[in-house]
Amino acid sequence: MWIAFILTIISYQPLGPPIPFTLGVAILLLLVIFVSATFYALVDWNASRIMKSIKSLIANEAAVIRDGKQQIIQAAEIVVGDIVVLSSGDRVPADLRVVQASSDLRFDRSLLTGESVMVPGALDATSENALETRNLALTSTFVVQGTCHGVAFATGDRTVMGRLVKMSGETKFKLTTIQKEVWFFTKIISCLALFFFCLSILLFGVWLRTTYPGYDTPSEAIVNSIGCLTAFVPQGLPICVALSLTVVARRMAKRQVLVKNLATIETLGCMSVLCSDKTGTLTAGKMMVENVAFLDDVFGVEEINERVTKAADPAVFSAFKALHQTARLCNGAKFDATTNHLPVQERTIKGDPTDTALLRFSEALSIPELDVDASILQQEYEKKFEIPFNSRNKWMLSVVSKVNAAEKDVEPTCILVKGAPDVLFPSCSTVLQSNGSVIKLTSKAMQTLATLQEEWSSQGQRVLALCRKPIPDIKSGLSPNDMEELMYSEMCDLTLVGLVGICDPPRPDVAPSISIIRQAGVRVFMVTGDFKLTAEAIARQVGIITQRVVDSIQDVRAAASEKVEPKQYYLIKPSEDDPIRSLVLTGEDVASLTPYDWNVIVGQYTEIVFARTTPDQKMRIVNEIKARGDNTVAVTGDGVNDAPALKAADIGVAMGSGSDVAKEAAALILLKNDFASIPVAIEMGRLVFDNLKKVTLYLMPAGSYSEFMAVLANVLLGMQIPMNSYQQVCYCITNDVIMSISLMYEQPEWDLMRRKPRNARTDRLTDWRLFFHVYLFYGLMLWPCAMAMWFLYMSQQGLGFYDVILTFSNWGEGWQGYSDTQLLQFVDVGQCIYYVTVAIGQYGTLLSVRNRRVSILDSNPLWGPRRNLLVLVGMTGTILICIVNLYGPGFQRVFGTAPIPGMFWGIPYSFALGILLMDETRKAIVRRYPKVCFKLRVRTGT
Repeated sequence: MWIAFILTIISYQPLGPPIPFTLGVAILLLLVIFVSATFYALVDWNASRIMKSIKSLIANEAAVIRDGKQQIIQAAEIVVGDIVVLSSGDRVPADLRVVQASSDLRFDRSLLTGESVMVPGALDATSENALETRNLALTSTFVVQGTCHGVAFATGDRTVMGRLVKMSGETKFKLTTIQKEVWFFTKIISCLALFFFCLSILLFGVWLRTTYPGYDTPSEAIVNSIGCLTAFVPQGLPICVALSLTVVARRMAKRQVLVKNLATIETLGCMSVLCSDKTGTLTAGKMMVENVAFLDDVFGVEEINERVTKAADPAVFSAFKALHQTARLCNGAKFDATTNHLPVQERTIKGDPTDTALLRFSEALSIPELDVDASILQQEYEKKFEIPFNSRNKWMLSVVSKVNAAEKDVEPTCILVKGAPDVLFPSCSTVLQSNGSVIKLTSKAMQTLATLQEEWSSQGQRVLALCRKPIPDIKSGLSPNDMEELMYSEMCDLTLVGLVGICDPPRPDVAPSISIIRQAGVRVFMVTGDFKLTAEAIARQVGIITQRVVDSIQDVRAAASEKVEPKQYYLIKPSEDDPIRSLVLTGEDVASLTPYDWNVIVGQYTEIVFARTTPDQKMRIVNEIKARGDNTVAVTGDGVNDAPALKAADIGVAMGSGSDVAKEAAALILLKNDFASIPVAIEMGRLVFDNLKKVTLYLMPAGSYSEFMAVLANVLLGMQIPMNSYQQVCYCITNDVIMSISLMYEQPEWDLMRRKPRNARTDRLTDWRLFFHVYLFYGLMLWPCAMAMWFLYMSQQGLGFYDVILTFSNWGEGWQGYSDTQLLQFVDVGQCIYYVTVAIGQYGTLLSVRNRRVSILDSNPLWGPRRNLLVLVGMTGTILICIVNLYGPGFQRVFGTAPIPGMFWGIPYSFALGILLMDETRKAIVRRYPKVCFKLRVRTGT
């Protein structure tokens, strides 16, 4: 377009005479460039504005001790060696080594590790891995409990999070699939346009200028030849691409999905592998109690009240009172007082996820028949002492006693303990049954509980044992150390109250969404930093793993004997006839995989879980999958640890509740954490490609073929150009766009989500079938009709076929007895007839390309499931544009347009009907012989 604009300006001045027509065409071309650029800029600005409104990357302020005094400074001003003071609720502003800590210090590292487990703080290193050791406070993590002092040892890009952000930013810029398609199409069309433009100018300079002097001036030759540029490059296509993506983006915005780059929408339609994080993406990221169990009975949380109410004697479930007491009083979490007026599930809680889950459960549990009520319990008991949970003990202990000890039959002081079953079982000698009776904990009872624990663990639940033990009154005045020593000595002969199963439940929309995604031919893999057993259990719950037998690294290596050259990696993909196979690998396994192992993993497995992976391993997994099988890989995640993989993927999808680093790295953000938006986005991505193919098929017959034939006739056949440069440009950016807009609102075809994902390497936007349709089907019908109307009008003026063609420089004053003014009037009217015929003839093309195989009788635009009233609006709009161009005084004065006889408004409708009927015949053949047509497509690779 810039080339056309510059050449038009040169043609206006200095090449020769500065006529308004040439200047008008130049201004129109500049307007097209400006509008297109402004449109894209506005779209990008809007996405950037939304992104800025949701950013809050790091802590703004921090408390530090300098010169022996505590002071508040900007977090960016922290330097290595600063002593930083942290308390509950603070976001860590730099990487710190903990040098002083309270006994209940807890960190939330889920943004970095993807795990919901709170990490206790410690003064000594517990691991060589910075993400696992407990004596470090890492940037962007939170202090959820306790207080500490830490010495800053890394800031900015040198922190763990900084390195992850840098890693996510090092991925090279890459074109999206739709950008690749448009670029591929642009290269072909641009080369053709420049070739024919240069050929036209060459013919003028070498042949026409010498053989037929006076036929065209250099200025006229350039302006007419510009038709080659404007014809072969349909100016409406960029606008249609942008509008099509915008239409879909708005549909997705209604589902609270932010598309940061419009061009990435279509990439979702090519998605063949979806790598999803677990915590916060597949799961809700909130721990909750799922089951409770006594030795002789198991309860789902939802059925507790129902079973107690229906029982003939509620006392048979008396053990719930002891279980409720332990869960509520042996708990380190607390409700935020400002949210106490809200329902229990909506209140804000300060504490680690496990305690939070138990607190919500115990607060919500109310069994009047058994006097189980949290508010009464808190009034009756007071906490005397507490030993917080720590990694060494793996349990938490609370000492409680009745507030009013003067009452008769009061319970003695009690030790309440909760923790890991395998740690607490050996300390128990008795066990509580559901009716409240206490019996000896035999080896058989122990086996029963251990089996239940294993079953719950395999379902992805974290199992806690709740225990209690009455003790004599404690002497007053004991120091905390003496008290702690006493409690450790009492950690024997406990009564096991029951087991509690806590889970981070899958989001309710995940399982059905994954089912839809898999039906669309997309493989769904889980890539998580969580433990293998938990990851596999969640994967089964949401439908990522469906097979009973799951392979391991040993099975992969046993099959990794066949060698495949890198040049043939695109062949590595599961066949339709292959059985569904499942695989679970850990980060340790991933680190040891060879290229041949990856060939087996990507080429033979449909269901895969990668557990306990690090951020760089996640990125490696994405890159290895992308390198094989022509895969287009999407990654979903919410944590900082997901950012490198999100950036490396063909398209990254972040959760709105996730880290800002993840949202920055992603191309798509689910603002409402709605996983069900992903299959909708896949459908929208496929719809974009489908509709763009229809748009291209619609634009080319008139927007390139019919216009180019007008230029060709002028240059080679010595005929006055039947469609001038203004009409060509105006048609492409107004008539074509107005009608093609309706195609962008077409509904998905019935099999859209049952097709295989589009192979971005082989399934192109423009292939031989499209060019066949354009140049040997639709175009071959349209341009002869328009040219026939041109000759018909000329014949009505007394100019026969050979009086119009091959006239070259003879066309002028006195030709066939006509003056220059008369001949100019004939050309002006003839050009408008050609223009109107092309515009109306495209009605047939528009109605034809709406569906690939379905008849217009089953998909008419006025009613039914394929209703699209914008088709009618577009048809009306293009006629109105024609009327304005032909009858507008300003257009007549500057661009030489003129009114046309009434018959030339009516005849083109018969041409449109003929094009539609021809295409209906083609569709009928495709429906009648689908297998033959399919084999032809396979044979040709399209």
